[in-house]
Amino acid sequence: MSISFEESRTKVNLLRAFAGESQARNRYTFASEEAHKQDQRIIQNVFRFTADQEKEHAKVFYNYLKEFNGDNIQIDGTFPINISNKLEELLRAAQHNEYQEFNHDYKQFSSIAKEEGFIKVANSFDMIAEIEKIHGDRFGKYADKLEQERMFKEDTEIEWMCLACGHIHKGNEAPKVCPVCFKKQGWFMDFRDVQFAK
Repeated sequence: MSISFEESRTKVNLLRAFAGESQARNRYTFASEEAHKQDQRIIQNVFRFTADQEKEHAKVFYNYLKEFNGDNIQIDGTFPINISNKLEELLRAAQHNEYQEFNHDYKQFSSIAKEEGFIKVANSFDMIAEIEKIHGDRFGKYADKLEQERMFKEDTEIEWMCLACGHIHKGNEAPKVCPVCFKKQGWFMDFRDVQFAK
C-alpha cells in the first residue's frame, strides 16, 4: 500500500522519533553534567559521546520532514523523565530507554513506513534501531561496573589510561591519583575502551 507522505503515519512517526532523540540528547547531556560533578570522567564521556550520536539521529529524522517546512505537525507520545544524582540509576534508565527504541519504537515505525511505501525511511529506522541497541549495551556495561564496584578494578592486569594526560598504568586497579598530572581515579579508564574517551 502506498499513500501520500502528507497523509502518512510515517510523517508523524518521524517527528515523534525526532522529539525522542532530541530529548534523549538533553537527558544524556544532563547526566554527563552530573557525572562531571562527581568527577567520573568515563561516565561523563559515555553520556556526552552518546548525546552527540542522538543529535545525529534526530537530524536524520528531521531532514525527512523538509517538505513540511513552516508547518506544525501534531504528535502524541510518552517520554521518560530520568532525574537522579545516582549514576547507576541514570545509566540503567538510559539503557532501558535505548532498548525501548530498539525493541519496540523503531521496529514499529519501520514496519509502518514499509507498509506505507517509504522504504528509505524504514531503512533509517532499522539502522538507527541497531545503533540504539549498541547504546543500551554500552550503558548497561558501565552500570554493571559501577554496581559491582569494578569501574577501576579488574581480575587481571590491564592497562589503565589517564584521560587528562595520557599516562598508562599497568595493574589490576587504576591508581587513586595519576602520578603524572595528579588527577583523581575517576579520570582513568580501561585502555581497551578509549574510543569512548573523546
